[in-house]
Order: sequence, then structure tokens, then C-alpha cells
Amino acid sequence: MLLERGCEVVAVEPNDAMREIGIQRTQGQDIKWIRAIGIESTLENKSFDWVTFGSSFNVMDRSLALQEAHRILKDNGYFSCMWNHRDLFDPIQESAQEIILSLVPNYETGTRREDQRPIIEAHKNLFDNIIYLEQDFYFHQDIQNYILAWKSVKNPYWDLETPKGAELFEKISYQMRHQLPSEFDIKYTTRCWSAKKVN
Repeated sequence: MLLERGCEVVAVEPNDAMREIGIQRTQGQDIKWIRAIGIESTLENKSFDWVTFGSSFNVMDRSLALQEAHRILKDNGYFSCMWNHRDLFDPIQESAQEIILSLVPNYETGTRREDQRPIIEAHKNLFDNIIYLEQDFYFHQDIQNYILAWKSVKNPYWDLETPKGAELFEKISYQMRHQLPSEFDIKYTTRCWSAKKVN
């Protein structure tokens, strides 16, 4: 989307597999891929107009992420964090939630579904003038891609690097394949918080 609008993009991605997919999908476009993490981006001070976190702000120390964003932003630049939240009242998402809870009774959606305003407000020395936007959308999905999306989610309940975590996720996947349709439209809500750098 940013590339389509003529923006110069630098993408920071620590996961080798995800970065490789990104490189393949953006081949021939004006984008640079960096192997780093959001709290240690390796990027230069005051070098960007906009720093964004797409479904990632919640998987790191948010205070450190805000400090790093402030460091690499130019004066009057903006920080944004956004997620595509599942509509938990959508019938497909309700069924998926029930499957997960049947196997992980203590499952919670975590920081990604929280209001991010309080964490930004707690860093008023770094960012102010908060903007909040949200929009609903429907996405046509097949069951395999839906399961792959779940597989990409980082959470404390199933670590795919461990045999126990991989086994648990396989049980979840099995139930989803057998209880959900092969294709479906599901509702999501994009939620985004932005704030202006305090110089």
C-alpha cells in the first residue's frame, strides 16, 4: 500500500522465513529489508517520517519500542501501531475461539486487543496528539490459509519450536479443518493508533 503511493519503505523483520516471503512479494519495488527487531532497528537517528508497527507492537516491550521509534523519527514524524482484530461475534471466529478454548482453557487474546492509548499517554515525553482509527472489513478465506494465519501468531500458548507446542497447534488445526467450512467470509476490524513525535 505504501509502495503504491510512492513511499520509500524500509521493512524491519527479524523472522527469516517471513522476511523471505516479504522480499519475494516486493521484488523489483523500492523497498529495503532489514534483519532486526523493533526495539533495536539498527536504523539511523532521525531518518524517517513515519514508523509503523503492523501486528507487532504487542510482541515486544512497548516502552522500548516507543523509545526506538522516537529515536529514528524525524522531527514532527509520526508513530503508528495497528492490528486486524478478529470479530469474536462472527460465526466462524466464534467457532475458532471455542475450538481453542476447548484445548487451551486459559487462552486470552492478550495485549494486541487492548486499547493502546494508555501506553502512548504514559510516554507523553515521546509522543502526543494521539489519533485513533478503525474500520471493519470482510475477507474471503480458505481453511488452509486461515490455519496458516493462526500459525503465524506469536503467543505464550503454543510455541511451534517445541514438540509440545507443535502438538497442541496440530490438535487445534485438526479441529478447525473438521469443524469449519473449507471457504468462508469473515469479519475483521482494523484498529490503528497514531501519535506525533514530541521534539
